[in-house]
Amino acid sequence: MSAKQDRILIFGAGVIGSMYAIKLIEAGFDVSLFAHSNRYTSLRENGLQYIEKGTVRSIQVNVMDTLENDDVYDFIFVTVRYDRSESALLALKDNQSKIIVTMISNSIGFSSWLDIVGDRLLPAFPGFGGQIKDGLLHARFLPNFIAATAFGEINGVATERIENLAKLFKTAKLPYVIKKDMQAYLITHSVSDIAMLSFLHSENKIIDKKTARTRKTARKITVTLKAYLREIQKAGVLIDPPILKMVLKFPNLLLDLFFMTWLRTKMVRDMMLPDYANNANNEIVQLSNDLMKFLSQHDIKSEIHVP
Repeated sequence: MSAKQDRILIFGAGVIGSMYAIKLIEAGFDVSLFAHSNRYTSLRENGLQYIEKGTVRSIQVNVMDTLENDDVYDFIFVTVRYDRSESALLALKDNQSKIIVTMISNSIGFSSWLDIVGDRLLPAFPGFGGQIKDGLLHARFLPNFIAATAFGEINGVATERIENLAKLFKTAKLPYVIKKDMQAYLITHSVSDIAMLSFLHSENKIIDKKTARTRKTARKITVTLKAYLREIQKAGVLIDPPILKMVLKFPNLLLDLFFMTWLRTKMVRDMMLPDYANNANNEIVQLSNDLMKFLSQHDIKSEIHVP
């Protein structure tokens, strides 16, 4: 597979979509970025602007706000929040591209997505984070063993398209891991997101920095995370990554200290509280609601109620 032959559409020009666009363009792929409203205008006028080692840089990207059904790509990466996933897939329903990679959290499984795009669906999860301020992308990179992009067939089979996607990531020098059970991986990740982020937004507002740093908030995360992990285990979900299985054996005090340290980091203070906790609240609420549906389908009544 030649990088220059591949056409890639990234559907969603937020943090995740923008970061993949940069990496794939730099690797020589033919990349288009689907954007709306102010983000579309900004990208058209200024290019994709980002911070690298303290310097503002810009890279030109083909940006669009409409997509024809016969505009075919080798891969379409869908990089929207979970609460926008179905609307994004509906926009792609009649497009003739054969592989749609959903880089999205998921707490209930793939049946509704499969109803829309069928076996073109290839579930994945991104390996990046960050924020966009005033049109400028601030990337957040974690160690590769934590932040590698995860993807895999729903049935866990090694297919040609999995091999081709792996080659694409190798060409772009992007760390990746192929998973045999993407549903388990995504549900586990959703549980950790719900536990860690739901308490940053309470009573229709972002909690203040002082409250966020308290032992009480850390204990809420500890209790919620452990409860959800036990419940998805009862539902037959294999906890992945396995390190989260070890969380069930950790003393609450140790986890409280860990989460208190995390809540006091610059990332939480400067990014998650003022930005992510607000913008992502709808996503966390829907993930939580769908997790409850998933547990209910397995006759499990959750003991946790997040705010």
